[in-house]
Amino acid sequence: METRRDVFQAIADPTRRTILTLVALQAMTPGAIADNFDSSRQTISKHIQILTECQLLKQEQVGREIYYHFNPKKMKEVNDWLQPFRQMWEDRFDRIDKILGQMKKKNTK
Repeated sequence: METRRDVFQAIADPTRRTILTLVALQAMTPGAIADNFDSSRQTISKHIQILTECQLLKQEQVGREIYYHFNPKKMKEVNDWLQPFRQMWEDRFDRIDKILGQMKKKNTK
C-alpha cells in the first residue's frame, strides 16, 4: 500500500518551503533547485521527493530533463485549514483597532 505524506509535514521544513517558493515562480529542474542551496544534491533530491509525494510539486518530463512545477491546488488544503484561524485573527485585530480608536478619542478631548 502506498502512503502519501502529509502536506503539513512537508511544509514544516524551511528548506522545503524555500523550494516551493522557488518553483512557484517558475518550473525548475532538480539541478537548478539544488543550485540555490549549500546542501548536497542528494539532500535536496530527498526534499523534492517529499514535496512530490504529498503532491505539492508535479513532475513534467521535457526531453531528457524533469521539471518540477508548483501545484497550487494541493496548497489550497493548507489555506482551507488556516481560514478559520485567519478569521479569528482578523476579528481580534478589528477589536484592538476599535479599542485604540476609542482611547485616541478620549486622549484628544
